[in-house]
Amino acid sequence: MRQYSPDLTPPWKKPKPVPEVAADPGLVVEEPGTGFCGAVIRCEAGTVTLEDRFGKHRVFPLEPRGFLLEGRVVTLVRPSAAPVRPTRTASGSVAVPGARARVARAGRIYVEGRHDAELVERVWGDDLRVEGVVVEYLEGVDDLPAVVEAFGPGPDARLGVLVDHLVPGSKESRVAEAVTSEYALVVGHPYIDVWEAVKPASVGIREWPRVPRGQDWKTGVCRALGWPENTGAAWERILGSVRSYRDLEPELLGRVEELIDFVTAP
Repeated sequence: MRQYSPDLTPPWKKPKPVPEVAADPGLVVEEPGTGFCGAVIRCEAGTVTLEDRFGKHRVFPLEPRGFLLEGRVVTLVRPSAAPVRPTRTASGSVAVPGARARVARAGRIYVEGRHDAELVERVWGDDLRVEGVVVEYLEGVDDLPAVVEAFGPGPDARLGVLVDHLVPGSKESRVAEAVTSEYALVVGHPYIDVWEAVKPASVGIREWPRVPRGQDWKTGVCRALGWPENTGAAWERILGSVRSYRDLEPELLGRVEELIDFVTAP
């Protein structure tokens, strides 16, 4: 007959049970071994990914008694498989459950290229559908004067435009000044290309490289980062790293919000 040894550990030396807490997105916890504190952004089999206030990501194993929640030791567990209705859109706005897309307004937002349009859709798509705002893209800022003239902005059809590399003294700034009016607003971010508006940490790089003048910027970025010189594939990689407004730089966030407010003004 098998013999069983009694547990002689004194009660005061036995670890006390700790609560199990579902690692739901947005839950803020601390990993005591490293001191890393951040919000849960995803939970997969055996691991949880946290994002700190600087946008840095760290992956930790889901171990018993492995985290602190408001200073208390807890065991994080995978959330229930039941679908949870998001309370916020990717832009951080309050989600409207069951909202149907509004009939498109006469007003429009134009961006410089396809990548800009796809990034705006990724983060603000839900908001734009609720507001009935359509985003279209130009094939370069040189086309902007003709587009504005053909559009004919007015009180019931405001036009908002997002321009890359809108800095004082640039060609972009001169074009913007020429077409801006009471019902046409041109704003921009300082980056050479909208790729740079994605936080490097979200893409998994230290920083966006500097590309010498005269060299195609996107190709130069791929080359400097050791990526295949396929800008289409590189963009898919970058866009895939964007899950919400937290992955974008403030210089882009503010400008897009400004345009949405402008074209939806009464």
